[in-house]
Amino acid sequence: MDINNSVALVTGANRGLGRAFAQRLLERGARKVYATARRPETVDLPGVEVLPLDITDPTSVKATAEAARDVSLLINNAGIQTGTDLVTDSLDAVRHELETNVFGHLGMIREFAPALAGNGGGAIVNVLSAMSWFGGKGSNAYHLTKAAAWAMTNGVRLELAEQGTLVTAVHLGLADTDMAAGWPVDKIAPSDLADAALDGVEAGSAEVLADQWSRDVKSRLPLTPEEFNAAMDRALAALIAV
Repeated sequence: MDINNSVALVTGANRGLGRAFAQRLLERGARKVYATARRPETVDLPGVEVLPLDITDPTSVKATAEAARDVSLLINNAGIQTGTDLVTDSLDAVRHELETNVFGHLGMIREFAPALAGNGGGAIVNVLSAMSWFGGKGSNAYHLTKAAAWAMTNGVRLELAEQGTLVTAVHLGLADTDMAAGWPVDKIAPSDLADAALDGVEAGSAEVLADQWSRDVKSRLPLTPEEFNAAMDRALAALIAV
């Protein structure tokens, strides 16, 4: 599909990657951009149409879908990371991440799929992570949710193919946002991530590996678990040492 003259909706558009998506959509000629956030008053980007949205609340998701029936491009960007491990930390926190990062995105897709079909098929972008493929101490709940979201994305792609809806999975390492502020390493600029994703949509790509980190991690998937973990330990040590 062509970004120019599209009607897009971005979740979590008040800051970070979501704001960058909304801005680049406008700059690339989108006819309308719905910028959504749980606190709509925090959206400060001129030129967007602001809607309140909590992706974990089915009533809120349904109301947003009814208000934006002209959408042809859905950007599922909103997400959380609680720093939770799976065995010793709060199970409620694990569930909260799953509700947001997996069921929140799936709920959006389910509500918007009929509108996308009615508007010619359109496209869905799910912002995932290189952590779809690896975990680590303090981030295993996040790894669980991103792995599940990757599987969900692959599943809905098959289910929505008949109605002509492209479903694009976008993976990245770290972006230069508030969430990654404590990591003194190379990070992809939010605008570059948005452009990589939107270029992928225009090319009809099912998957976008937006940076070298995500490409390197995925290239290690054929390894055995022992080999993969050892390779990731070396890569993370080198990254931190830099």
